Amino acid sequence: MEYTVPMREEYPFYLEPLNTEQRRAVLHTGKPLLILAGAGSGKTRVITTKIAWLIREQGMDPRSILAVTFTNKAAREMAERAILIEPRAGEAIMRTFHSFGAWFLRRNGNLAGLDSSFVIYDDDDVVSLLSGIMENAPKPEVKQCAHNISRAKDYFLSPSDPLLASIDSRKKFRAIYASYEERMAQIGNVDFGDLIKKPVEILRDQPEVARRFRERFKVIMVDEYQDANVAQFHLLKELCGPDTYVCVVGDDDQSIYRFRGAEVKNILEFPDRFYGADIIRLEQNYRSTNPILKAASSVVDYNRGRLGKTLCAEKGDGPLPVLTYLPDQDEEAKFCAEKIESSVKKKETEWQDWAILYRTNAQSLGFETLFLRMGIPYRVVGSLKFYEREEIKDALALLSFLVNPRDEVNFRRMVNKPARGVGLVTVDKIAETADSYGGNLIEAGRNTELTQKARTGLNAFFKVIEDARALLDGEKDGDEKKSPAKKKRKGLVPGTGLSACISKIVKDSGIAEYHETRDDVTGNNKLNNLQELINTASNYPQTREGLLEFLENIELDQARLDNASQDTQNSVTLITFHNTKGLEFKRVIMTGLEQGIFPREDKRGEELEEERRLFYVGATRAMDELYLTSCLMRRMYGKTMPMQPSLFLREIDASCLQINRVVRGFETGQPMARHSFNPYNFDNDKEKNSRLEKSSGWRRGQRLFHENYGYGAVMEVKDSEDGPVVRVRFDNGKETRFLSEYQGGAFEKMGDDY
Repeated sequence: MEYTVPMREEYPFYLEPLNTEQRRAVLHTGKPLLILAGAGSGKTRVITTKIAWLIREQGMDPRSILAVTFTNKAAREMAERAILIEPRAGEAIMRTFHSFGAWFLRRNGNLAGLDSSFVIYDDDDVVSLLSGIMENAPKPEVKQCAHNISRAKDYFLSPSDPLLASIDSRKKFRAIYASYEERMAQIGNVDFGDLIKKPVEILRDQPEVARRFRERFKVIMVDEYQDANVAQFHLLKELCGPDTYVCVVGDDDQSIYRFRGAEVKNILEFPDRFYGADIIRLEQNYRSTNPILKAASSVVDYNRGRLGKTLCAEKGDGPLPVLTYLPDQDEEAKFCAEKIESSVKKKETEWQDWAILYRTNAQSLGFETLFLRMGIPYRVVGSLKFYEREEIKDALALLSFLVNPRDEVNFRRMVNKPARGVGLVTVDKIAETADSYGGNLIEAGRNTELTQKARTGLNAFFKVIEDARALLDGEKDGDEKKSPAKKKRKGLVPGTGLSACISKIVKDSGIAEYHETRDDVTGNNKLNNLQELINTASNYPQTREGLLEFLENIELDQARLDNASQDTQNSVTLITFHNTKGLEFKRVIMTGLEQGIFPREDKRGEELEEERRLFYVGATRAMDELYLTSCLMRRMYGKTMPMQPSLFLREIDASCLQINRVVRGFETGQPMARHSFNPYNFDNDKEKNSRLEKSSGWRRGQRLFHENYGYGAVMEVKDSEDGPVVRVRFDNGKETRFLSEYQGGAFEKMGDDY
């Protein structure tokens, strides 16, 4: 059905604030509609106004409108804003996808063998159920199966589906998944995936139910459609009949949750899946300045999988985004702190106007440490502050007991974590005996009568402590002495100084594996946090005195944290790129823009495109000013390593970027030619570089090991009369060159990660 835009004098009062494209989107009816809403373009206003307009002006029964989104907060905001325009909008169904699924199943679940009083299992419940099915399986394997079942349901895959192999190729996974589904059916409960999957199955198997819902919901609207997974797309399709008006709102350039099952193809292929659909682009941005939008767009423009749009800033021009090269992460933190502090002291901004963005939570440590020492108030969004995180507390507890075997508090915390068969009764007995041994819990433990199980577990724990102590005393070599050919790059990697001792104790104690196996996302984050603690320790000598100094400095930082201002409102925000979605700040600093950090080195194809979208999301959080930082060196895996600037920095349009460099004690504030300061001699001829790297088998940033020189990284691949020449810089500062055809065998590649 075609539609026409009324003359200006006919507009209802609540349409007056809208721009032309927003108004077109509100007044659109008939055919399916995709509202492609760029960052900061007022999409929430459009969707809530459209709900109110349909009721007020089109006479739509509010109960025939279904609007779904992805968070309870967004659903509440949608309802509140629509009700302000039209009170009857409160009768519309405005829910999250999962909330709608639960609502549907409470009323129709009997058709799938469910009682209306079913319970929704969370992740822990699922793991517990699977543990009974997978008898004697290690807990990490059980958790991985739970995660894979969840992903399978996101993609609407059953145990018999041939495509299930794309989630988990093991034959036994199909059997485990099938057994799990049988047990869930017997119990009569559901998991979160079922809240979407089962309604789809009912709608497909029960034509009468499908007819009833299609007759009821004349209008279906979906907010944040770029975050929908495959199962949610199927639910939308089953709810839509031939006369249903379907309208989705989203931004393909802000699809950043693939790890949660979000499928960007849902929005890219909407015009194909909903025949005859119109697309209305909201390109007027009300948040950022033109240079910020141009910088962000020039990066995401490199993606092939996008529908395309051109954002225009209502605010007009502003200062160019500033890229600053810094020597290392300590200087990066100092640069950020001084810039923010100077701005606040000059009363140009308040603390709350600033946000520091980073790729992983572990990167917050350097900023937190310096901010505490400088008295800069801050808040960490989406995560605990670094030293409040469970895995960090566990590691510090082990280290505290290492230097003080009378530390009963930390002994109790760690002696049976992970479980070693040393129960509370055993621990109490050891504590009671300790008085006879000067409070020394190790001596007390050795001289307390225990069960064989408890004795075995206790001895294993004491060995961890003693081996770490021997390392401090120089009696043992650390893990870094092992041949790299025998050591995998997965997990924690020790480095120089005290980092080797800390790496050893968290690995040998089982704490690293304990936290890593929580789940794919959280576990990796916890491991990254432990690695960052190890990295920081590389600044201290591997001695008892070095460890005491390390722990003392941490205690002082924690004391500063306890005494810090509790005004979380007026604080600098520390936040990951993923957690910035939906937020905005007057001034943003995007940090860690190096290959291997952002983007991650293992990202290729569609995953690299999502990393670009993540860059775009981060940059478009900035309202007035945007700063970017890139380090020449960074502590990683306990060692200081040379870094390459991020690929994304090459992709930013040169006309909207000012480039500075900071050398220790000296800052050049003049704009520079595009990447004229580049310690890695980037060759902008990408095709030539790609050919050379392919023919040589080496690429810039590739980590390697040489028996004589140790660890290093490829800095350059150049052509010569004799073939590709590879230049390598080792961590000890030495550089060498070799012809890949003849000498590459002397080097051992260490994988794509730094």
